[in-house]
Amino acid sequence: MRIPLSWIREYTEFPATGTADELMAELVTVGLEEEDVHATELSGPIVVGQVLEKVPESQSNGKTINWCQVRVVPEGQTQTLTGEGIDPTGVQGVVCGAHNFEVGDKVVVTLPGAVLPGDFRISARKTYGHLSAGMIASVKELGIGEDHTGILVLGTLGLDPEPGTDAMELLGLYDTAAEINVTPDRGYAFSIRGVAREYSHATGTEFTDPVSLVQLPERTTSGYPVELDDDAPIYGTPGCDSFVARTVTGIDATAPTPPWMAARLRLAGMRPISLAVDISNYVMWELGQPLHFYDADKLTGPIRVRRAVTSENGDGEKLTTLDGKERELHPEDLLITDESGPVGIAGVMGGASTEVSESTSTIVIEAAHFDPITVARSKRRHKLPSEASKRFERGVDTQLQAVAAQRAVDLLVQLAGGTDTGESTHVGEPVLPEPIAMDPSLPERITGVPYGLQQITQTLTDIGSEVREQDGALLVTPPSWRPDITIPEALVEEIARLVGYDQIPSRLPVAPAGRGLTAEQRRRRTVSSGLAGAGFTEVLNYPFYSVEANELFGRAEASTPLPLVRLANPIAAQYPTLRTTLLPGLLDAVRRNVSRGFKDLALFETGAVFLPGTQQGSAEIPGLGAYPGDAVIDGLEAGIPEQPLHVAVALAGSEAAPQLGAEGRGRDWADAVEAARSVAELLNVELTVAQGSHQAFHPGRTAQLLINGQLVGYAGQLHPKVVEDHDLPPRTSVMELNLTALLEAAPDQVTAEPISTYPPTTQDVALIVDEAVTAGDLRTALTEGAGELLESIELFDVYSGQGIGEGKKSLAFALLFRAADRTLTAEEASEARTAAVALAAERHSAVQR
Repeated sequence: MRIPLSWIREYTEFPATGTADELMAELVTVGLEEEDVHATELSGPIVVGQVLEKVPESQSNGKTINWCQVRVVPEGQTQTLTGEGIDPTGVQGVVCGAHNFEVGDKVVVTLPGAVLPGDFRISARKTYGHLSAGMIASVKELGIGEDHTGILVLGTLGLDPEPGTDAMELLGLYDTAAEINVTPDRGYAFSIRGVAREYSHATGTEFTDPVSLVQLPERTTSGYPVELDDDAPIYGTPGCDSFVARTVTGIDATAPTPPWMAARLRLAGMRPISLAVDISNYVMWELGQPLHFYDADKLTGPIRVRRAVTSENGDGEKLTTLDGKERELHPEDLLITDESGPVGIAGVMGGASTEVSESTSTIVIEAAHFDPITVARSKRRHKLPSEASKRFERGVDTQLQAVAAQRAVDLLVQLAGGTDTGESTHVGEPVLPEPIAMDPSLPERITGVPYGLQQITQTLTDIGSEVREQDGALLVTPPSWRPDITIPEALVEEIARLVGYDQIPSRLPVAPAGRGLTAEQRRRRTVSSGLAGAGFTEVLNYPFYSVEANELFGRAEASTPLPLVRLANPIAAQYPTLRTTLLPGLLDAVRRNVSRGFKDLALFETGAVFLPGTQQGSAEIPGLGAYPGDAVIDGLEAGIPEQPLHVAVALAGSEAAPQLGAEGRGRDWADAVEAARSVAELLNVELTVAQGSHQAFHPGRTAQLLINGQLVGYAGQLHPKVVEDHDLPPRTSVMELNLTALLEAAPDQVTAEPISTYPPTTQDVALIVDEAVTAGDLRTALTEGAGELLESIELFDVYSGQGIGEGKKSLAFALLFRAADRTLTAEEASEARTAAVALAAERHSAVQR
């Protein structure tokens, strides 16, 4: 929301010398965030000039220029400016290529030393055989319009100033605008009226409500006929509960918009279009009530407000809106219609058939109050954001319609030469705010600030509420422009905001002695710290996924049913479900980093996944202010999906950056499996790795991860088709574990094994087995065969190819032997190794290589 300073000064005591930064500094104290400062990019001597002489001169290039003599000081006075090209007589010679002006016209002249938008500096220069000392400016060159083909003739704006008059002041170009951020719950601040009231709250100065300056006629039904026909509201309230129609005749639709109004609208971020359109926008910006003007001669019959209808063959109504597009209307759209059909989508955009044009002489003004939900859904359905819909969907003052209509009537009479017929139609009764009962002690209980009863009452009265005491409570009726205030807590927020958030004490809670982190919290931090220490980078992703992503990564087989938690109002249409796995988010992070040049990646994430049960959600949400009962709470909890914690990693590229003369080792499926083992070791949980299968993983390079026979995750290399479809690096590998299951299996206490003081003995063994034999099964056989002397066993090589045989592979293990009470002899280690090989040969037909 942009606030021109000259505009807000009309209704507040904001100082004449105050700056936009000073205004925003005050508004920040009442919760309106500062955004930016906007000003016209003009400086230097820019004055009104009168054309005394205009001599056309044809040029060799085919152009015709005008050599002009322009008076830039009052007649009889001399020029006070000095510098190159400045004539002391006050008559400047200027070359001009435009032809839309005549001798005697008043124009805007930029003299040497002036700076125009785009850092365009004016200086005296020789051109077309003349010394041109200045420029006669167009609206585009002044930055106040788009037309650059013709000179700005001030007479077309109804202005006849004296030569030498400051043109920037005349056109309102010295003004500045402050831009603030307005939160969705404070729609009233989308107006000069609302911001001026907030400024008065912030500074304690006087506020003049512009509504109080408008003289309203008596309410009648004698104006243009209007019918409200929405007996079956879709969203709980009627689509339109109040409609005011006013008629102004004899207007001059070609009359120019006054410079002061055009300047304010430009600073507010709106492009001046025509006087009628500019007046409707001006009133909306000033009061916060959107208006719509109809050409009365193009309306047929009474105005009727109704929902769109569908014909028997299923065809919907259509409307060509002001942007020239034909739109198929939805049965939920609220329409403004006449006997010819739709003439506008209520609160969003009017139709082209009744648009005000240069030939319009009679205008019917619409000032209505529309249901916010109806307007918001129509706006999104038709992708038609507008300043009007922005205000309606946030809530417009229900008592403002007649005032805004009268303000528009007054401006049309004053600026367009119109005549107020005195006819007025006001149909419907808007819903007034309901009183809210609040315990006077509630503000202190919530904020910790001891507000007195008088301060509470005064603050709520200042925002426009009516406050009275009843049975020991305060009965507060919010103002009509605050539809966001519906509960006592909202009143407390207003008190805290206006008295000052800085009054709320800052007290950190003291943690109870001797508690600290829970065992689960410590273990979760151990896992995260361990992965980070192993070179992984932690990421945090959104939990919203597409259905396809959940179904691909969230289940091992495509035929397995996968219940999903669907969102009633997703953040984006393509992400309608909550995640059942962490992998899609991690892979998005991999793809995003690779696209930015980071190809060597080791990422991990811990977070909850959402696994729905038979019941999802609850039939209704209990009201506030009272405990709903154990049965209701149990019902609510039953509808909450199970949310176990998972940990997942994703690996791509090399383990270490390639060095000169040495390539980094490429990460693969074994690194993903090792990451799973590391997590288990950090929690002192025994993890079993076995051959597995998953639709998103590479066949033969997939491990299933088990604890006590229970499947808790997968690790391995992604399927090449998945890698290709998701634009991932080749051989991208991943791992995901059910961290909650690991935490539950982790022992409460860990008993450290005694450290042997005797040296270990290491022996290697390479065994040739069938391709179908997994490394995990062979490792198990070797471990059992080696007996108690075996301390650890690690796979360090896998080979297949020449010298091994078709359908065979070689697996090499490093076996470490140690005794607790003696130094092992080579013979003892060899016997244990031989026993291990023998059991492997018995179970898997393994042959030593």
